[in-house]
Amino acid sequence: MTQLSTATPLAPHPDRLFAADPGARAVARTVYDAVKDAPIISPHGHVDAALIADDQPFPDPASLLITPDHYVLRLLHANGVGLEALGRADLSGTRPVPPGREVWRQLAEHWDDFLGTPVRYWFETELHDVFGLTEQPSAANADAQYDHIAALLASSAFRPRALFDTFGIEVLATTDGPTDDLAAHARLAADPTFTGRVVPTFRADAVFDPSRPDWRHVVTSIGEAAGIETGTHDGLLAALRARRRYFIEHGATATDTGVLDAGSTPLSATERSRIHTAALAGPDALTAAEATAYRHDMLYRWAEMSVEDGLVMQLHPGVLRNHHTPTLERFGPDTGHDLPAVGSFTEPLRPLLEAFGTAPGFHLVLFTVDETVFSREIGPLAGFYPAVYAGAPWWFIDTPAAIGRYRAAVTDSASFTKTSGFIDDTRAYCSIPARHDMARRADAAYLAGLVVTHELSEEDAVRTARRIVSDIPRATFKL
Repeated sequence: MTQLSTATPLAPHPDRLFAADPGARAVARTVYDAVKDAPIISPHGHVDAALIADDQPFPDPASLLITPDHYVLRLLHANGVGLEALGRADLSGTRPVPPGREVWRQLAEHWDDFLGTPVRYWFETELHDVFGLTEQPSAANADAQYDHIAALLASSAFRPRALFDTFGIEVLATTDGPTDDLAAHARLAADPTFTGRVVPTFRADAVFDPSRPDWRHVVTSIGEAAGIETGTHDGLLAALRARRRYFIEHGATATDTGVLDAGSTPLSATERSRIHTAALAGPDALTAAEATAYRHDMLYRWAEMSVEDGLVMQLHPGVLRNHHTPTLERFGPDTGHDLPAVGSFTEPLRPLLEAFGTAPGFHLVLFTVDETVFSREIGPLAGFYPAVYAGAPWWFIDTPAAIGRYRAAVTDSASFTKTSGFIDDTRAYCSIPARHDMARRADAAYLAGLVVTHELSEEDAVRTARRIVSDIPRATFKL
């Protein structure tokens, strides 16, 4: 007797995320069909440019799909899987990194823990569309699926550059430290065989907060990279301007900043110089109020620099980083325990926006993990200030439902044109097309809702969808 398979099929539905109503679903299909194959513009992410420049085979399925993706790590950890079992290096040295096959088994055994999450959605699309799997992962098929993906990764069609083309990526922005030499970006730009575009993004979070233990080291290293002494605050600002110019020369169009809050009250030159000098003596030489005042002034100076050099200013405030100290000490940052804080923009950004909110060419893209501020603050700010753009739902609200709520919250105040386009914000290279496809479907569903309630024509909906994936991110990020 033939043994029937008990595996659950992996077959993403062609109408996923579309409305149950037949009329709205038909419109959503039309809108989605107009953009489903459009090139991907990814203006904010965390893929390493060296991955593409080196173009080496990926080592194994787990190190590609699980270990670098903090969305995956945090949910597995929440369900009882230790980070040491997921390929993260144990800094204590008490346990070696397990083989990739063992890491993959953890995902397969906990597959149902992802039900109802965007991570499950991304994974299903990725595993089916990119790697051709037809069964849901399980303990029974974990090894066979691991071997299948490993064999694909050994082929030339699954090298990073080949996948760049397969995914239809047109522009990919990376996130780079202030002292990075950008050698990988330079190699890609000089390589005639690579026809894509990979641009750096300048991120210098540590320099904003003098209470950080690494602040003095970062300030010194920026000075060394720029060839400018940073022992004074004026020297630090000059060094930062020089490094920003270096990034622009290598193709950068934007900066990114993650700070605890959006405070932007400027200090006098005397006061910020005094705090800078005190901070060089060590964090214990500052009060908490002085460190906060310095950080707020630096955000104001950052906008001032953007007005000068034209780099788009992305702002990602409101995250409590490294919430669990034992995990940070054992496994380092970006291990799933950065958590949302209450967001606020209107009052904190008033000093910055009064000075620069109407400055020609200045673009300030505001992101939040507190979606209550979309309609209350970010939408209205973008609906008045030419400089302000409403960043797409990010991180904890990077979900199909939250994308719909974002559209409803922001569009009334700011329209579609004052938004950022989709932001995948990922280190997991192979999830990029799945994440962009999710956003395109969610936007198609939202636009279809406006069509069936006779707020838009179907032609307007199609044209808007095309702008969301192309014209809008190009304009917002000056690409």
